Amino acid sequence: MTFRARRGALRAILSGSQCLRPGSVYDAISVRIAEDVGFEVGMFGGSTASLAVLGDPDIALITLSELAEQMRRMSRAAALPVLVDADHGYGNAMNVRRTVQELEMAGAAGLTIEDTLLPSAFGEAKPQLISQDEGVGKIKAALDARRDSALVIVARTGAASVTSVDDAIARARAYEALGPDALMFTGVKTRGDLEAIAAATTLPIVLGGPTEDMTDWDFLSARRVRIAVQGHAPIAAATQAVFDTLKAIREGAAPKHLTGLASADLTDWVTRAALVKQRSGEFLGLRK
Repeated sequence: MTFRARRGALRAILSGSQCLRPGSVYDAISVRIAEDVGFEVGMFGGSTASLAVLGDPDIALITLSELAEQMRRMSRAAALPVLVDADHGYGNAMNVRRTVQELEMAGAAGLTIEDTLLPSAFGEAKPQLISQDEGVGKIKAALDARRDSALVIVARTGAASVTSVDDAIARARAYEALGPDALMFTGVKTRGDLEAIAAATTLPIVLGGPTEDMTDWDFLSARRVRIAVQGHAPIAAATQAVFDTLKAIREGAAPKHLTGLASADLTDWVTRAALVKQRSGEFLGLRK
């Protein structure tokens, strides 16, 4: 599937009538598995990118080039449309243009640009936002940088948990007027808040971290939520599995006593071993 086709698939999700759960992906294997088990869309989060690439927490240490290269690896491995958390665009509005260009070339189906102040300001422990005017400038820059008109640009605000839902709505309306393809909201706590947001806006909604009270898929679908991100469990599961396996080996466990390992059949499937063998025979004359 071409990059443009992947972007078309994401657009179809956003223009549809159902809310979907994305597969949280972070490397070539995870995106391939997400595609194989039937996810329609992947989400490449900033926190998972930082953990997978750097082994660091989500404090804006990862660089644009590192994020784009990881996305490029995933694009090669699978055709699953992936929505990328591009954080604040790695700087000001001019940096946002570069971010869009790099992620577009790396094969992202879409990306989000948020209005969080990153990295954190000196002496400020709590999250802060950039001004609405600066946020507007960033979304303008993102749209201007897009060369493939199919690339999905999502304007994201975290105001609901930093300032107020009213501020989130005001920011979202200002961003919506510029022409992005969807709006993303994080920190929305109640059904009433989501209903107010849906009533005040018109674009498809991507919702980050919906509370348990809101995880009614019919309710979300009826409020134009098309993608609801429910955390990043796969990388947490993988981290625990690697820890347990290495700890067991270090403590003397024999290979036959290790548990939770991928079977040879699963490994062959994920690595496309049969296809590689077929191509080796066709291109290299290998018949084994």
